[in-house]
Amino acid sequence: VQLQASGGGLVQAGDSLTLSCRASGGAFTNYDMGWFRQAPEKERDLVSGITWGSGSTYYADSVKGRFTISVDNAENTSYLQMNSLKPEDTAVYYCAARRRYTKPIQSPAYDYWGQGTQVTVSS
Repeated sequence: VQLQASGGGLVQAGDSLTLSCRASGGAFTNYDMGWFRQAPEKERDLVSGITWGSGSTYYADSVKGRFTISVDNAENTSYLQMNSLKPEDTAVYYCAARRRYTKPIQSPAYDYWGQGTQVTVSS
């Protein structure tokens, strides 16, 4: 399984940004997809997750109502739409995958990881 994240950048507070994670090497309709972030000197935290096929989702409290996770079956790609960005959203964002139904959707235990993409939100 290979995951390729992209879409990070430098934006201003209040702006929007969409991250993409293209997956290859598996039947991803049988997977959970997750997005994590890690700010400097902080732990990597699960931001959002989705079960491919069922539509079941999870959002951390800090992003509820602002971030939306989705998947595109045809493109084997997961998206994280981030609206109303805040400086505290600044972090390296990682996408991840695991076989679905092996963990609760809110579990941060994932098996496959993409490289990070930097998101910087200026005030």
